[in-house]
Amino acid sequence: MFDDRTHAGERLAAALESRDLEVDVVLGIPRGALPVARPVADALEADLDVVVARKMGAPQNPEVALGAVASDGSVWYNDDLIDRLNVSEEYLERVRAEEARNAREKADRYRETEEIPDLQGKRVLVVDDGVATGATATACLRQVRETGAEWVALAVPVGSPRAVDDLEQEADDVIALETPADFRAVGQFYRTFGQVSDAEALEYLTRES
Repeated sequence: MFDDRTHAGERLAAALESRDLEVDVVLGIPRGALPVARPVADALEADLDVVVARKMGAPQNPEVALGAVASDGSVWYNDDLIDRLNVSEEYLERVRAEEARNAREKADRYRETEEIPDLQGKRVLVVDDGVATGATATACLRQVRETGAEWVALAVPVGSPRAVDDLEQEADDVIALETPADFRAVGQFYRTFGQVSDAEALEYLTRES
């Protein structure tokens, strides 16, 4: 159990420091990951920025993720779920385009350009406050891969065992402090897990280490 996202970030930072990782850039997935990513970036003496993706919700139930799309259009689909729900190609394309646009607008709020920073040849660590399905993290990792980064890893305080296993196929390394068998939701493992506002997230992003 973590007290809050900052506490989780401090614990994650300590674990990463013990690995002697060399990281050039830490990318938090806004908004919830920024309080986690800030202590990690500070501990690893790395630049902090963001990578943005949006879940694509199912018809009649937007909380169920059919996949996710990043601000550059990088996409991941949950093919098994799409087949099971018999989701049409027309619906998928419509929601993909809409959420890609939302992701670009969100990226715009956090930096002067929606473009991800130059990561060519760099060692990049993507950080989130936890992974349930892994949809958003997968889309983000694929976007970072497209930049030509030398090494791409994911670090989270907690994740479902299945999602962490799946994400190991997307990243060079996945570091999860906890992968509990009774995982139901990320917030289950935080005493305080309130919404992070854009203003709060920006404070973490712009604060000097």
